[in-house]
Amino acid sequence: MTPQSPPPLSRIRIGSAPDSWGVWFPDDPGQVPWERFLDEVAEAGYEWIELGPYGYLPTDPARLTEETARRGLRVSAGTVFTGLHHGEAVWERTWAHVADNAALARAAGAGHLVVIPSFWRDDRTGEVLEDRNLTADQWRDLTRLTERLGREVRDRFGLRVVVHPHADTHIDTEENVGRFLDATDPELVALCLDTGHYAYCGGDSVALIETYGERIGYLHLKQVDPRILAEVVAEGTPFGPAVARGVMCEPPGGVPALEPVLAAAQALGVDLFAIVEQDMYPCPPDRPFPIAERTRRFLRSCGA
Repeated sequence: MTPQSPPPLSRIRIGSAPDSWGVWFPDDPGQVPWERFLDEVAEAGYEWIELGPYGYLPTDPARLTEETARRGLRVSAGTVFTGLHHGEAVWERTWAHVADNAALARAAGAGHLVVIPSFWRDDRTGEVLEDRNLTADQWRDLTRLTERLGREVRDRFGLRVVVHPHADTHIDTEENVGRFLDATDPELVALCLDTGHYAYCGGDSVALIETYGERIGYLHLKQVDPRILAEVVAEGTPFGPAVARGVMCEPPGGVPALEPVLAAAQALGVDLFAIVEQDMYPCPPDRPFPIAERTRRFLRSCGA
């Protein structure tokens, strides 16, 4: 008998992001130039990309559209960092940052804006910036202002806000993710489930999809190396240095297994982006492309 091919994941749209090329900052001489990223992500077999940090890719909409279109690429989302648990005092500054990103994402044809909470410790130096646990008042500010952000981004730019649980932020563990979702309006706030970050923080992605399926608006596909994860958790290593040690690894060599995650997402019966993000910073410029090619082949073998 010949082996059966996996069923096609017809509702899942696969893409990649500058993060998988070691890009964390708008301008860093050690990062791959944006032209090379676009060339290689297309050659590796991806059709969808995220914008990455604002200013890495061209911010002129006409040039961005030209550069992506001629490589057969389309944009799924922009990304912003926010610190909305600080309350009204940060709203105007936050909105100025969000509006620039949202305008560019909309002009590029995207439908989503990935919102990442601010870090409680610096992702490069490990300096503790604030308490890792929010007060009740801070939780109220976070949820209320995220709802406001979702409404404003939807009404002004036509984009859907998807909030990204992230290591070393206040939306990280199963408990905190559930608390955040239970306190926010599904009409205004969806979730970007990053499988690697959720595993990094002890969560089960399949269980989250099955429990909060109606809130899953977007996926980031990522795996962690369980051996390195155990070490960095035991040592209290900040996220940035943990990434430099290789805690985020090439699929299918880590956890969680992506096949059941993709199957659970497909079972939701809605169209979802699943964007590959393998954190690799800092990263030699010749390293990302072969990994990206192998990862795309692996995801095809899963039916995606």
